[in-house]
Amino acid sequence: MKQIDLSYRTLFAELAQRSFDAQFSTDFPHNGRFVNVPVKGKSYWYFEYPTPDGDKRRYVGPEADAEITARVHAHREVKDDLRERRRLVNALTRTGGMAAPERFAGEVTKALADAGLFRLRALIIGSVAFSCYSGLLGVRLPNAALQTGDADYAQDFAISSEVGDSLPPILDVLHTVDPSFRAVPHQVDKARVVAFINSDNYRVEFLTGNRESNDHTGKPSPMPALGGASAENLRFLNYLIYEPVRTVLLYREGVSVNVPTPERYAVHKLIVASRRRNDALGRAKRDKDLQQAFLLSEALVETRQGYSLADAWNEAWERGPAWREAITSGLAMMPDKARLPLAVALGVSAADLGKR
Repeated sequence: MKQIDLSYRTLFAELAQRSFDAQFSTDFPHNGRFVNVPVKGKSYWYFEYPTPDGDKRRYVGPEADAEITARVHAHREVKDDLRERRRLVNALTRTGGMAAPERFAGEVTKALADAGLFRLRALIIGSVAFSCYSGLLGVRLPNAALQTGDADYAQDFAISSEVGDSLPPILDVLHTVDPSFRAVPHQVDKARVVAFINSDNYRVEFLTGNRESNDHTGKPSPMPALGGASAENLRFLNYLIYEPVRTVLLYREGVSVNVPTPERYAVHKLIVASRRRNDALGRAKRDKDLQQAFLLSEALVETRQGYSLADAWNEAWERGPAWREAITSGLAMMPDKARLPLAVALGVSAADLGKR
C-alpha cells in the first residue's frame, strides 16, 4: 500500500482545520453569543441568537472538546477562505492521490453539513465515510472500494434525544440538492421515515444503535435532532459510532464531517459482511465490506497504527459470543492474504486469527 507524500498529508490536516473553522463560522453568525450550559453534571456550549420571536439557542458541543472550545473563543477571528480551500482540495485529489467522494454523495453531505448535521454530532458511515480515510491515514485507496449508490448517516439515540436542537426538515434540505427526493415510509411503522430516495434511486438513510437491546432492532426510533426523520435501529452500530473522529470530505472547498475511527470501521465491516444476504446484491455488498476491512487493516498496519486496530478488535471480541461468531464468520469469508494485516496487528498467525 502506497503512502501519500508527507507534504500532502500536511496540507490535508490544514484543510481539515480550516474547513472546520469555516463551518463553525457559518453555523454561528456574529450577531449571537456563546453561552455555557450545565446538563446532567457536564458543561456544553450553546449559541444564543436573536430572532423575531425572541432569543433562541443552538447546540454547539461539549466544553470538554478542546477543539470546539478553542473555536468558541476564536469565533470572531475566523475568516472565509473559500477559494484557497478549493485550491487545496484540487491539489490533494489531483496530484496528492487522495480519494474524493462521488459527486452526488458530496452534494448531499455538504447540504446536510450546512444544515447542521455534524454540529449535532452525527456521522457519515458506509462508503462515503470510507472515502475520508485516504486523507486521514495518508494512504492511496483504490477507487473500486469507494463506489456507492447511497449515503448513510448515523446519530447516537441519546445525543439526539438530549441535545435540545434540531435540523430543518430533512426533506427540505435534500430538495436543495434534488427536488425529486421523497420520503420512504418505514416498513414496520408507516408513520415514520428513516430513508429518502430520488428519481435515480439514490438512497439517503439515517441509522442509530439498538441500545444493546433486540427489542429495538428492525424498528424506527424517533430522533428529535434529525429534522423530523427517524432512524433505523441496527445491532452492532453503537460500537461503530463510539468516539468518532472529525475530518474533511474532499469535495468542493472541503466539508467538515465526523466519521467512525478507521479501526472500528474495519472490524465492523467484518461483522456486517457476515450478515449480508446471499443473493447477488448481498454478495456484492459483502465483497465490498471485506475489501474495505482489508484495506483499512493494511493501512493501519502500514502506518504503524496496528495497536489501535488490535484494541478495536479486542473490544469487539470481548463483547460476547454473538460478536465473536459474527467476527469469525466474516473472517472465514476472507482469503488468507486479506487476513494477514489483522494477524500482524494482533501478533498471531493468520491461521490462528479468531481462535481465542
